[in-house]
Amino acid sequence: MDYTLAALKLLCIQLKAARPTHDSSQSSISYGPILFQRAWLQGVIISLPSTADGRFLVDDGTGVVELVASRDFINRDWKLGAYVMVVGGCVIRDDDLPLIKVHKIVDLSAFPHREAMWYLEVLEAYKLFYKPLIEDP
Repeated sequence: MDYTLAALKLLCIQLKAARPTHDSSQSSISYGPILFQRAWLQGVIISLPSTADGRFLVDDGTGVVELVASRDFINRDWKLGAYVMVVGGCVIRDDDLPLIKVHKIVDLSAFPHREAMWYLEVLEAYKLFYKPLIEDP
């Protein structure tokens, strides 16, 4: 994992539009010309973590992403409908949901304004950082 590449603030629909690259020794993902390996998303838990493989689903209103978490994360008291922030390594799979290998997950349910603020944060990041790179040939 190349930690010099930033974790992009993305919506699920944007992550779904990203494409894998294999140009370097560590595979990266491109969103337009932007290379990344980790994503930062927020959404609602729509399936509880499997004790067998740590997989569960999060929906951010634009799409669904599959998470895979270690025992440290799945042993927490997760609830359906909990609003969470997730940062982790990304895997783009053809004809399947994007996958995030969880590095950090935080339950933000106690802060109901976080969901509305998240959309503004992603919009701001897109307008300030991503859009100029995508539109500048």
